[in-house]
Amino acid sequence: MEVEFTGDVFEWRGPAPYYYVAVPDDDSEDIREASPMLTYGWGVIPARVVVGDTEWTTSLFPKDGRYLVPLKDKVRKAEAIGTGDLVEVRMVLGERP
Repeated sequence: MEVEFTGDVFEWRGPAPYYYVAVPDDDSEDIREASPMLTYGWGVIPARVVVGDTEWTTSLFPKDGRYLVPLKDKVRKAEAIGTGDLVEVRMVLGERP
């Protein structure tokens, strides 16, 4: 399953700051419907993600009815991404990290 969207980067503070892009509602619904075939535990969805020229594997996770795409530090640094930036995300779901 392939998904493309544009979204804002936001910071979520836990024990350390984490950065994410939320998958839009419609795409999140499509992912949720396909999740039984994609997930490998507690609802996370493995994915190969591309932002700009950077590609990596990660896991989306559900939060408040949507899925979140984590942005690793190496991705944010390579693409000069900060909180509030609008980024274009391309993903292939089901590819395990």
